[in-house]
Amino acid sequence: MHAVQTILNAKADAGMDTAAYKALFEQVVAEGRTTGPTQSPDYVAYTKLNLARWRRVEKTIKLLPELVEALERAPQQVWVVLTEAWCGDAAQCVPVMAAAAHVAPGIEFKLLLRDEHSDLMDLYLTNGGRSIPKLIAFDRQDGRELFTWGPRPHEAQDLVVALRERHGDDWKTAADELHRWYNADATQSTQRELLALLRGA
Repeated sequence: MHAVQTILNAKADAGMDTAAYKALFEQVVAEGRTTGPTQSPDYVAYTKLNLARWRRVEKTIKLLPELVEALERAPQQVWVVLTEAWCGDAAQCVPVMAAAAHVAPGIEFKLLLRDEHSDLMDLYLTNGGRSIPKLIAFDRQDGRELFTWGPRPHEAQDLVVALRERHGDDWKTAADELHRWYNADATQSTQRELLALLRGA
């Protein structure tokens, strides 16, 4: 088996399920901290806000019927997601992946903290950066990669590029606009992109 395939299987074994990750998320918020090595006041504040975002998505998500059909028919595979509690995109997207995997009998869903698994993260950089969330879907039997996704839907990525040009270093204003987009989109873009990947896998 190829080295990357071996790593993927080992990481899946080390990953958390959704309940364990959410328990960790709630624990760090209760303790006034976040995941990862950066424990700044801003990161702690983002983490508290992100838990509220996660809960909102989890409560309001309605999976597309065509996505549910594709998930129910999906062959055996593992979805490993690299994430951190302070990441706003992860708070909007990871609950969608978790909800999707929950209705798929063939999908094993595991979450990993990016900064504890940099060896895997560095195999899946986005434009040279450790952008998260990052989903890696693979066949556990032979370790074959099926597809990857992340760190955000294509339309959101285009918006981020435009916002950086418009706002420069003022990331708070840009982030507010990005999360307004997520709220208006109501998980539809993430769901449609996952559906396209499942159909192509």
